[in-house]
Amino acid sequence: MTRQLPLTAELLAACLGSAASPALAVGAVGRSVGAPMGPRLVAISAELALGAPPEVCWTRLGEERPALAPLAGCLVRTSLSGAPAAEALTGLAHGRRAAAGRAAHTRIRRAGVIATAPLGLCFLPAFVLISVVPVVIGLTTSFAKGI
Repeated sequence: MTRQLPLTAELLAACLGSAASPALAVGAVGRSVGAPMGPRLVAISAELALGAPPEVCWTRLGEERPALAPLAGCLVRTSLSGAPAAEALTGLAHGRRAAAGRAAHTRIRRAGVIATAPLGLCFLPAFVLISVVPVVIGLTTSFAKGI
């Protein structure tokens, strides 16, 4: 659901921006995004078409699925204030995509560090045996001869 959130938000913004009713917009997006997000949106579309208050539907969606709480909060705010939801949903989608990109970049950087750890564990003993040990042995034998 977290991966579907940006696409869902942008599709909802496009549908609501084209003057579609909330019930039709949510139903169209629910049928187009597929599972696991799609069936929930189709159910909300049916509730909205039957006259359920939008705030209640969106609040319940956010409570049932915490991953969808940002989407639900955005839609609750816009339905209570009467402001157009398209801009808020587009901002939500951009923010979520940026956060996903930052998280992926962090995972990639961490993987690089984790990949170098075994190399360090393999090369460090070899470095010590090839370069440090002969120097120490040479110094100890020269000090021993000098005494």
